Amino acid sequence: MDAGQVEGVMEYILFIHSDAPQPATECQWNEFFSAAKNSGVFKGGSEVSKGMYVGVKPEQLVSETVVGYMRFEADDVGLIHKLLKLHPVVLQGGTVELCETPKT
Repeated sequence: MDAGQVEGVMEYILFIHSDAPQPATECQWNEFFSAAKNSGVFKGGSEVSKGMYVGVKPEQLVSETVVGYMRFEADDVGLIHKLLKLHPVVLQGGTVELCETPKT
């Protein structure tokens, strides 16, 4: 186990899709980031810009549908699910995809 890694804590990545029918408001993002920072499970993230093919061309670039990602760490995924109810893309009827990442 790495130094600083707590037994039972799992890491997650959230992919933010571009399918919301309405754009999120600045107020929604501010409220979400405030709650996320205060939750203790949010570990950062970023927008994702347009990708490019390297190697064999896949069916579709992920960056055509995924516009950002966020990272989380929690010993109870329910805490993340509760936080994601406030996610602006979810509030606007869009999709976010939470995936557990393998422990290293």
